[in-house]
Amino acid sequence: MTFSVVAHDPDTGEMGIAVSSCILAVGRAVPSARPGVGVVAVQARSPRGTGHVLLSGLAEGTAPAVLVRRAAHAAEDQDRQIAVVDAGGAVAADTGPGSFPVSGHLLGAGWSVQGNMLTSPEVLPAMAQAYEAARGGLADRLLAALSAGQDAGGDLRGRQSAALLVVSGEPATEEDDGVRTDLRVDDSGDPVAQLRMLRNLQRAYDERDYETLALFAPEGARDLYAALAASRRGDRAAAREALEAVRARPGWSAWLASMAGDSRLSAVSRLLG
Repeated sequence: MTFSVVAHDPDTGEMGIAVSSCILAVGRAVPSARPGVGVVAVQARSPRGTGHVLLSGLAEGTAPAVLVRRAAHAAEDQDRQIAVVDAGGAVAADTGPGSFPVSGHLLGAGWSVQGNMLTSPEVLPAMAQAYEAARGGLADRLLAALSAGQDAGGDLRGRQSAALLVVSGEPATEEDDGVRTDLRVDDSGDPVAQLRMLRNLQRAYDERDYETLALFAPEGARDLYAALAASRRGDRAAAREALEAVRARPGWSAWLASMAGDSRLSAVSRLLG
């Protein structure tokens, strides 16, 4: 019914999960994570509270293999599936003997891919291969594995939702909640593709890629990003036109005045000055 990948990045300490399924809002059902502690995938017919229990065990210092073994022995249902990775990169997984075929899991150095009710036995190897071959940050490698799983057939029942969650290897603080990526597609005909689009948009926000945001940000903000993009490339006419379009929107002139000290908008003003 679901396929997912959990992993730890030894370079950054980040941990994360990418998951897709033919259920509504899989991001609410499968992933659990705690910065500085670990990430858990709880799928098939596992009790909904299992993720919380496993994270609490990790926080107490119990190894993923021990936690998975306990959960497997305690399970009343034989069609549950779990995977756990901790802040040190230790990983463990279990697939109940009653899980819907095709089902299973594969483990690697700091990662695990798992799925049940898959279209074919090729889904999990494709995910593993893609994760190992992928480059970039953890979020992008997780997404590469998920995309490979979907391309190999994914969930036998079809497509509906997907999620991507990455947290820090350090505990959350008052200044930093430790969440690096938290994206969800709750209901879509092509959720993994939609998730990739959201990840690209998140990257544009993070990297201040104004050219991209001028095209894909919400309609009300596109003119603002167009002005910032034009300012960055030194195009005075385009910056002026975009800024005037912003001012023409109800309420935006007052907002621009309140943001007079913002360095990004100051750059636009200097260009037009």
